[in-house]
Amino acid sequence: MVHLLESQGYIKNPQIRDAFLQVDRANFVPEKYRSKAYFDTPLPIGHAQTISAPSMVAIMLHLLEIEQNSKVLEIGTGSGYNACLLACLGARVFTIERLYPLYEMAKENMKQCPYRDRITILFGDGSGGFPKEAPYQRIMVTCGAPDIPKPLVEQLENGGIMVIPVGGTFFQELYVVEKDSNGNLRKRIWGDVAFVPMVGKYGHRWA
Repeated sequence: MVHLLESQGYIKNPQIRDAFLQVDRANFVPEKYRSKAYFDTPLPIGHAQTISAPSMVAIMLHLLEIEQNSKVLEIGTGSGYNACLLACLGARVFTIERLYPLYEMAKENMKQCPYRDRITILFGDGSGGFPKEAPYQRIMVTCGAPDIPKPLVEQLENGGIMVIPVGGTFFQELYVVEKDSNGNLRKRIWGDVAFVPMVGKYGHRWA
């Protein structure tokens, strides 16, 4: 899987490569899908949610430009795969999951993570972020928002980067949002993506 992602240009630096090698995707998918764990495709994890394709994860990690000890907020823990990759890249991760069964699944899965102590997993509506620990140097959103939630912008540190899918409930555009030293935003669109919808106060209105 890692060789494929490298050969296709999705993995572009040795740090991300090492993180993918340290975090076994097979530990983060349901047992009945383990035979497909190393395919470059999204997979169901239950409760109408998915684990993203490895290439999509690699793209988002590259766009985030994670640095050692970056304080990262992740919206949508899922099965815990992204949070563990972020921790392996040296980030301090706060990750929020709104579905309790997935929250419990992720906690169990994260026992396999070599840098588990760098991750704080929270249960609740992540669409408004987690102001208690703000500001964050990086924000990674793994669900499609109808717009960029104002609370996430406010919780992004000056000089920070947020990667977020924005659009409808099935298809979105992946935005890279950068906040400069004066608090001004610069937005650019990476391309079209398809994520499960963000549900919550600042997300879509249906679950």
